[in-house]
Formats: sequence, C-alpha cells, structure tokens
Amino acid sequence: MILIKQASVYAPEYLGVKDVLLCAGKIEAIEDNMEPNLPNCRVIEAKGKKLVPGFIDTHVHITGGGGEGSFHTQVPAVSLAELLGGGVTTVVGLLGTDGITRSVENLIARAKALKEEGISVYACTGSYGYPSITITGDVRKDIAFIEEVIGVKLAVSDHRAPNVTVDELIRLGSDARVAGMISGKCGIVLLHMGDDPKGLAPVREALGRTAIPAKIFRPTHVNRRKELLAEAFEFAKAGGYIDLTCGMTEAGAPAQCILKAKEQGVPMDHITISSDGMGSWSTYDEAGNLLKIGYSAVDAAHKEFQKLVTQCRMPVEEALTFVTSNTAKSLEIYPKKGCIKPGADADLVLLDDSLEVNSVIANGAVMVENGVVLKKGTYEG
Repeated sequence: MILIKQASVYAPEYLGVKDVLLCAGKIEAIEDNMEPNLPNCRVIEAKGKKLVPGFIDTHVHITGGGGEGSFHTQVPAVSLAELLGGGVTTVVGLLGTDGITRSVENLIARAKALKEEGISVYACTGSYGYPSITITGDVRKDIAFIEEVIGVKLAVSDHRAPNVTVDELIRLGSDARVAGMISGKCGIVLLHMGDDPKGLAPVREALGRTAIPAKIFRPTHVNRRKELLAEAFEFAKAGGYIDLTCGMTEAGAPAQCILKAKEQGVPMDHITISSDGMGSWSTYDEAGNLLKIGYSAVDAAHKEFQKLVTQCRMPVEEALTFVTSNTAKSLEIYPKKGCIKPGADADLVLLDDSLEVNSVIANGAVMVENGVVLKKGTYEG
C-alpha cells in the first residue's frame, strides 16, 4: 500500500492538491488529506510535484528496429530503464520494415518479458508486409487468442510498403474489426504512412466502400508531409484517430501540428503522440540510396509533452491528453489506463517543476524514485 501525499494531481484534468492511496496495483482513493493509519503503508511526500497518469506510448519497436542498411544497422531491443526514463508505463510493441529477421514470436516474447519486469505491454502482429506475418497463421486468431495482441501493423504509401490493393486493405480491416469484437479488444490496423503522394487515399476508398468504422484504421507518422497532415486532419474530423510521431522538426513537429489542428477545428481527443522508439529513421537520395540512418529515443513523447507546455504555453492538463487519456481511449483501455481515478491501474508519474520525470509507479510498484531507477531489466545491472 502506498500513500502519495499532497501532490498537485492532473487526472489529466486538474484536481487540485490531493492525497492518493494505492492498493493492490490500483488507485484506491483520492482525498484532500488522508492519514496513513494502516500497517505497512508507504508514504511518498510529493508536495510541490505534479502527479500525472503514466505515459502510454503506442509505437515502440521493443525488439529493435532498423536493418535497412544491412545487418549491422539493426537497432537493439528497448530496455525497461529507457521506457521508465520517459515516464512510460504502458507501451504498444510492433515490428517495422524487417519482418524477415524479426518475428512476431520474438515480439511477443519481449512483450511478455517487459510485463514480467513490471510495466503494461500490448502488441500488433504483422509488420510492413502483406500477407501479414503472424504466430497462428491468421491475423484474426493472433488478435483473438494472444493476450498481448490488439491489432495488426501494415505499411501503405511507402517505397517499402507491400502495395496492397484496396480490397486487401478492406479484408485486413474487416479481420481486425471482427477479431477485436470477439476478444474485447480495439482490433486496429496500425498504418505506417510513408511519403508516397497517394497518402490516405486507399483508406478513404476502403471506408467509402464498406461499413468499417474509421477508428479501425490508425495512421501514424502523419506529420511527415504537409499534404498528408491535411488529409489526416480530415480523417480525424470523420471519426478516425491520428498519431503524430516525435522527432520531426519545424512544421512537422507534433507540438506545431497540434496547434495547427486546434486552429482548424480538428477534434483534439482524436490526436495522439508516439515516440517510434527504437525505430530507425533514414534518409535516401532521389535514386533510393540510403544516405543516413539512426533510431528514435523512447523518451521523445515526454519531451514533446514538455515542449507543448513550456514552449507552446499549453496548459498541463491539455498537453497530457495526447500521451495519456487520448491514447488510452484510442486503444479502448480507458479508464483502466490513462487517468487518475479510483479503480484505475496505479500507473503514475511524479514530475518536478521543470516537468522532468522524478518518480514512476507502474502497476502499483515504485520503479523510479527521485530520479533513481529502482527497477531495472534482468540484464541491465
């Protein structure tokens, strides 16, 4: 049992200075003042700190990404400490370009390992390619029967994409939708969006020809081109969720895109931010030759949240939604995740005055305290 005393609580809406009681991995109570008259109740003094929901990152290559510049460019797997350092208590793991040397089996094994180490993990089967690589041989069965799997990954409008037909996209969307309904999951098709001018045209046609809900298709990296971003804004207005990738600069920076979306009347609760953590970024010349490669850090979403508050002057409670409540709702795990209220999972982050991560609690266990990582992965030392 843990009692967090006198924190400024953002749920993400501001609740004021409160005491928050945690018990058995859940938030038990939120009151103005509680006295710890219970045995074995640990007290965390949080006066002057902000208590916020644990961050949810919907796009992390937990087994490592890359490999686009031959085998030596494969990115290593994410560590528990890296995730916790960014305030991440819930993560969605997935594959990327490489569905050949990387496998869904390896992805799910890493998801289970991170869960055993203390955080919450979901995953998408498939990769960039089509037909989708799976464990069971069927996307529907992966979603329905594998606990961690909530959807399927696919690349569209990209030079590395499998160039699926609209009929194939419809079939995949239908499969994910039905499997999600059967298993009580969101059943999404997470779409890696590339630079091809076709953009979201295949998705628009698929939705126009069927009764598949817009929420099933989840385009990410939509801030990589201004034309794609404009399409994404219209998609969000039509009921879809759009995901902004961290690490992009100038007009493509998530913070700038959010401000632009607000001006254009895009529903703010249908926008999320993700890090693309451990995923490789690359630049190519006009002939398609690789010029440069690197990978994204998993604390990028936290840094983008800071930027929204400190540079864009957005209220903390509003900036938080893009990495907490919006994300949880998009994955259909709200109010279990993404908020601070009785009955929710005890996934919490304490932020200091500069919005740096001070402490992290995941599933009711203190993982980081006063900037020191207490819980490390098995081989992290």
